[in-house]
Amino acid sequence: MSESHSDTPLLTVPLDALHRELGAKMVPFAGYAMPVQYPAGVLAEHLHTRSAAALFDVSHMGQAEIRGAKAVELLETLVPGDIQALGIGKTRYSVFTNDQGGILDDLMISKLADDHLFLVINAACKHADFAHLVKHLGGKVELRMIEDRSLLALQGPGAAVAMATLSPEAISMTFMTIAEITVAGIRVLATRSGYTGEDGWEISVANADAERLARAILGAPGVKPAGLGARDSLRLEAGLCLYGSDIDTTTTPVEASIAWIMSKRRKAEGGFPGAAVICKQLAEGAPRRRVGIQPDGKAPARAHTEITDEAGNRLGEICSGGFGPSAGGPVAMGYVPAAFAAIGTKLKLVVRGKAMDAHVCALPFVPHSYFKG
Repeated sequence: MSESHSDTPLLTVPLDALHRELGAKMVPFAGYAMPVQYPAGVLAEHLHTRSAAALFDVSHMGQAEIRGAKAVELLETLVPGDIQALGIGKTRYSVFTNDQGGILDDLMISKLADDHLFLVINAACKHADFAHLVKHLGGKVELRMIEDRSLLALQGPGAAVAMATLSPEAISMTFMTIAEITVAGIRVLATRSGYTGEDGWEISVANADAERLARAILGAPGVKPAGLGARDSLRLEAGLCLYGSDIDTTTTPVEASIAWIMSKRRKAEGGFPGAAVICKQLAEGAPRRRVGIQPDGKAPARAHTEITDEAGNRLGEICSGGFGPSAGGPVAMGYVPAAFAAIGTKLKLVVRGKAMDAHVCALPFVPHSYFKG
C-alpha cells in the first residue's frame, strides 16, 4: 500500500471523527485522510480478520451507476468482462482496458436491473474512470458518480455471525451477489464480497447513516475495526491485485494472470479496447506473467525488489511483497518472463544488495474462504 503525498488539503471521509475517536493513525491515501491502523496494530488487525471479523472503511473508493436501455451493451465496449451474461443481483470483477491492452483500472460491476449497473472503482482512479465513461458513453446512457454514499467492508469468518444479529436477510446472500437490504434498521446496498479472501460484505450506505451503521456493526459479536495496513497484507496473502502496484496501463489481463475475467464469448468476439493484443496473448502466450513468489528465508521482499535467475540475470521485480502474518512468513508477487513462471522455478531476490533464494509458488498464499452456498 502506497501513500499519496501532495500539498493539496486532504479530503475526509464521513467516518473521520469516529476513526479518530477509536484512536486510528490517519495517513494520506489517494487524496484522503484514511486510517492505516488502530491502537491494536496492523498485525493484530490482520489476524483478527482471519479469525473473527473486522470492519474496514473504504469510503474513499468511487461508486458510480450507469442507467439506460443500452447500459450493458455499451459498458462491454470498455471492459473485457461478460456483462450480458451477468444475472440481475450478481456482481463481477473486471477491468477497463486501453488500446494497447493495458489496464486503466480494475472495478466491480453489479447488475441491479437490465438497465441499471452499479460500479465500485479505485479511489486514485475514480475521477479518471468517470471521465473515461463520460467520454465514451456520455449522451448514450445516464451516468452518475455517487458522492453521497460511504462504503464499509465487514470481513472475516465471523462476518456472517455478526451480520445475522443485524440483518438476517443478508445471510441468504452468496459470494458475488448484491441486494438492497436492511442492516441495523438502515437501508443499504450490500455485496457479499471483499478484498481479503475471507467471507464478508461490502456495504454502500448513505453518508448520513454511515456512523450509525458503523457503530452498530462494531457493536456486533466479534467485530473490531481494521485499517488500510491490514487490508493490504490480507489482500496480498489472498493473491489479489492492487491497482498501481500489481496492475497498471503497462500490464495486460493475460500478463497479470487475470484472463479468467473474460468469457469464451468475449474472447471470441472482442469489441473492447486492446482486444487484438489481449487475444493474441491468449492464443500465443504473454511474454511475462504475474506469479506468486515465496522467499526461502525470513527476509521479506518489498515492492521493486529485483528478481533474477540463479545466474544473476535480471528477470523483473516484485510488485507487492511483505510479511504474511497468516502465511507465517514473507510473501510476494512479481512479474517474470513466461519461461520462469512455472510453479517451483528457482529465483533470486536482491534484498539490500544480497541475492536471496526464492521460488515461484501457487497463489493464493492463504486459501480463499468465500461463501458460495
